[in-house]
Amino acid sequence: MTQLSKQDFQNLSDIRFRLRAFQRQSEDICKSQGLTSLQYLLLLHLKGFTGREWATISELSTKLQSKHHATVMLIDRCSELGLVERRVSSQDKRCIEIHLLDKGDALVTAIAEQHRPELNHLQQEFPLAQ
Repeated sequence: MTQLSKQDFQNLSDIRFRLRAFQRQSEDICKSQGLTSLQYLLLLHLKGFTGREWATISELSTKLQSKHHATVMLIDRCSELGLVERRVSSQDKRCIEIHLLDKGDALVTAIAEQHRPELNHLQQEFPLAQ
């Protein structure tokens, strides 16, 4: 196994610093809009879910890297705020879909817009595969 070089440690440190700076700025933006970072992430994952306009609790738990019961509690709180709602699937009555409501859509869009400058900066430094 090859040892990590000084440059490897510098690169790891730089990446972690940039990610943390982005996260801290995001926390401040969310707070200014009356949301927690986790509430924003839930809305973001719903808005950005691939292939459809809703997600299951299990899918959201995976995206949030959270336990099922913690995701349920987060959905409950966002539902109380009028940001999301649960719907029984028309395809499978056993499945519950989590949908973004208009208020949640407007909020996630406004917050994401405030992230645009830092996102553009990060994408220049760390290009994502398209």
